[in-house]
Amino acid sequence: MADSTIEWTDATWNPVAGCTILSPGCANCYAMRMAARLAAMGQEKYRGLTRQSGGRQVWTGGIRCDEASLDAPLRWRRPRLVFVNSMSDLFHPDVPDSFIDRVWATMRAARRHTFQILTKRPERMRQVAERMDLLTNVWLGTSVEASEYLWRLRELRATRAAVRFASFEPLLGPIIKADLTGVHWAIVGGESGPGSRPMKGEWVRALQVQCEEQGVAFFFKQWGGTRKKRAGREFDGRTWDAMPSAPDRPRRQLSTAAVAGRVSQ
Repeated sequence: MADSTIEWTDATWNPVAGCTILSPGCANCYAMRMAARLAAMGQEKYRGLTRQSGGRQVWTGGIRCDEASLDAPLRWRRPRLVFVNSMSDLFHPDVPDSFIDRVWATMRAARRHTFQILTKRPERMRQVAERMDLLTNVWLGTSVEASEYLWRLRELRATRAAVRFASFEPLLGPIIKADLTGVHWAIVGGESGPGSRPMKGEWVRALQVQCEEQGVAFFFKQWGGTRKKRAGREFDGRTWDAMPSAPDRPRRQLSTAAVAGRVSQ
């Protein structure tokens, strides 16, 4: 487990490492840079999962299931929001069903935590969820970086889950007609890091309005860019930190600064 600076979670848990570039939102994925850095620091878990290409680190397509980390959440006493596989995708085709079953068993046993699983492969997530217990402490989400990938929301809507969420990050273009039926939460954010592509304010506005009209909690994560801290995360002069109403959700451990700037939606 690692405490996280990601604005919408408290901690990360990575029972799987490694991934494959799938769509344009993957091009500047922070996890590729982080995996290369961790491998250089001697962490065997990430060795060989990235390679140098065009002056940057990219996934090799290798997947590593980390048995040693499977029971980690059971040892965390304080309830947390936990982002599952920030360094991978649990529903990557090379992650065995049997390993996903074991991840699910841990989440079932660690009911004091709320687990947030985000994927770019919602079709497999839907299929897996059909045979799994419906856990109130497990939120299932998909990434939609551009209008060409709105079909992922269709798969998300068909997925059995206590809470469904959509991450429009990195937002790479306008999304005007998002059917958010059955979706409880939307995260919107710009791309950050080297080579980051800009996000326009009108794209954010369009999604904020759609969330308001469809009764979806709206969370604005960041403007992004190469200096994301300087760019900040205010939109229309305020922060947008709405979270979904859900059973068994631990209270966020927000910093003093975040509490001061938070306005309930």
